[in-house]
Amino acid sequence: MTAVQLPFDDRTEAGRLLAQALHRYRGREDLLVLALPRGGVPVAAEVAAELDAPLDLMLVRKLGVPGQPELAMGAIATGGVQVLNPDIVSALGITEHTIDRVADTEGRELDRRARAYRGERPPPRIQGSCVILIDDGLATGATMRAAIAATHAQKPSALVVAVPVASTDALHLIEPTVDDLVCLAAPEPFLGVGRWYHAFPQTSDAEVRSLLADAADRVGAS
Repeated sequence: MTAVQLPFDDRTEAGRLLAQALHRYRGREDLLVLALPRGGVPVAAEVAAELDAPLDLMLVRKLGVPGQPELAMGAIATGGVQVLNPDIVSALGITEHTIDRVADTEGRELDRRARAYRGERPPPRIQGSCVILIDDGLATGATMRAAIAATHAQKPSALVVAVPVASTDALHLIEPTVDDLVCLAAPEPFLGVGRWYHAFPQTSDAEVRSLLADAADRVGAS
């Protein structure tokens, strides 16, 4: 764990600090940085620029508890991957019908984002790549666990998860499933990802497209 002063100013500062902690990966020809949109994209853009690596997306959607959308009962990812938080599902008595209904809604949003962000551009080639998955933070870790499962299914050469801040529970769940886990801070009590940023506005679709375009221009010019 790297010593940092919390809260971060914003996602850009968090990305710059995270890039420093990941500097050992710079120079790898097989490196690929994948952001979890939308909040993970500004963080990942800083990392990709510093490591001189391509930037793309791992599309995931949290499955929020009905009436408590910020509480994740699970998540879905590209390729039909679904991960559930069994403790939350059991404690709240959430039915399979409810899970399917929420997953259907979020699946449509996943498809919309794929079209909005990529257009006709194909998804990145993950097989054989050293993939760094990045988000702006982990609370339950459900969305990242879905992203990990979707990435593993495409056989990367190595899988790294990197986040500025996370709960210790999420880190304990994720660490055994990846080759490397980099987190700058794990404060307790956690109290939510946004608690650890001075500025934590919602990242827009337009910002995601702009950051992806800038990264593509950088890679094309190198």
